[in-house]
Amino acid sequence: MTNVTFHRVAEATALGDGEARHVEIGDRQIALFNVGGSFFAIDDVCTHAFALLSDGFVEGDIIECPLHGGKFEIKTGKACAAPCTEDVKTYPVKVESGAVLVGIPAS
Repeated sequence: MTNVTFHRVAEATALGDGEARHVEIGDRQIALFNVGGSFFAIDDVCTHAFALLSDGFVEGDIIECPLHGGKFEIKTGKACAAPCTEDVKTYPVKVESGAVLVGIPAS
């Protein structure tokens, strides 16, 4: 199993249900989501064309890319609507002492 280092990216109270936020950890651009009180993190750049998914439209547990309308499952990163066919990476998330932490694989 790959070693993961967790990074504090936000306060849990700063992201309401159905909201997204862009965060950067090193050179990674990550979209952080609150879906029904649970937090999820995926790569923030659409795999179809350069657009930030955190600027998109959250519909339940689906994020719609603001550029061409492709969609991804927030929980799994799976591409689920054209023109997107390539999944985005997901990252482990945990909440500790009111802070949201995102896990990045150690290099």
